Amino acid sequence: MPIRNRFAELHEDITAWRRDLHEHPELQYDLPRTAGIVADKLRAFGCDSVVEGIGRTGVVALIHGKTNQSGKTIAFRADMDALPIFEATGAAHASKTPGKMHACGHDGHTAMLLGAAQYLAETRNFDGTVAIVFQPAEEGGAGAEAMVQDGLIEKFGISEIYGLHNTPLLPLGSFAIRPGAFYAAVDSFHINVRGKGGHAARPNNTVDTTLAASAIVMALQSVVSRNTDPQQAVVVSVTSFRTESEAFNVIPEHAVLRGTVRSFDMEVRAKTLDRIRAIAELTAQSYGAEAELGFDEEPYPVMVNHDTETEHCISAARDVAGDCITDAPRTTGGEDFAYMLQACPGAYIQLGIGPGPGLHHPEYDFNDEVIPTGCSYWVALAEQRLPA
Repeated sequence: MPIRNRFAELHEDITAWRRDLHEHPELQYDLPRTAGIVADKLRAFGCDSVVEGIGRTGVVALIHGKTNQSGKTIAFRADMDALPIFEATGAAHASKTPGKMHACGHDGHTAMLLGAAQYLAETRNFDGTVAIVFQPAEEGGAGAEAMVQDGLIEKFGISEIYGLHNTPLLPLGSFAIRPGAFYAAVDSFHINVRGKGGHAARPNNTVDTTLAASAIVMALQSVVSRNTDPQQAVVVSVTSFRTESEAFNVIPEHAVLRGTVRSFDMEVRAKTLDRIRAIAELTAQSYGAEAELGFDEEPYPVMVNHDTETEHCISAARDVAGDCITDAPRTTGGEDFAYMLQACPGAYIQLGIGPGPGLHHPEYDFNDEVIPTGCSYWVALAEQRLPA
């Protein structure tokens, strides 16, 4: 069955929910308004139970089908948190909180899953139970891991779990997926460089941390080009360079580099981190400075789709859109849904939202035209996996 007619009727309402969430972004686990709205709507829809506080601020609702001969529970997950970005869309529904923005479409994910929950609670045309999972802290906080550690899978008896993410690079309303490794492991690192500060007019009396740190940045570019098998994919990016002084005439005593490593193979990941450590330490020494490698956040593992569940996603996507890309390229983006897929069989699919600014860009905005497609996908997956 293609896009459900009910979502044409609900489109305006779901769009309004999405834009309201967009206007009021919240970060990581600090989601009192977002999680509260989600829980209130789920109760208003008539879900059979709504549990808050899973993984600190996550919300889980259960919807029982007309029958439960299968005794099976499958789960659908959406992420709720925004990003620390200043919005530049100029939209009427732009963020009202400077420095916070839904630049990854989690507002759209949340709204589409709420729409699907309303439909499933109305129709209940399935045999078993659907768990509707709203997760905090996908953007660097490992909220998926927190929910798993809080007993998400066991408490609700989940046997399969599925996720979805919008993708600006795909045509509007299209789907893409692949079995196996799909999203990269993510490590966020920092390098503390220490030297001897002093007057910029007398650099000979200092150990210049700015010079040492700059050399480290350049040397790290050799890790991928000269230390990694060309058949393997890995990314090393230095994204921040800060010193303790902004004065034009002071050589700072301390500098901090921050960056990220993206990889798909654990052996490659370990070797890459070893090379970063060695290059940082030895390069700093060559300038008379010291460098220490550390890590800022919990590293996300490789997100691996399960084969059978990937086929289930393909079937639902084809039911809604008529086709599905089944060999989507691996992405070096990270996704903490990996923790849920380590704990339970499942799969993660991409939904195209058409041309426009990319994810995490200050001009990005979720395309509301795709809402009926996303909602219909969730319903198709529920009814196919739990046939009445």
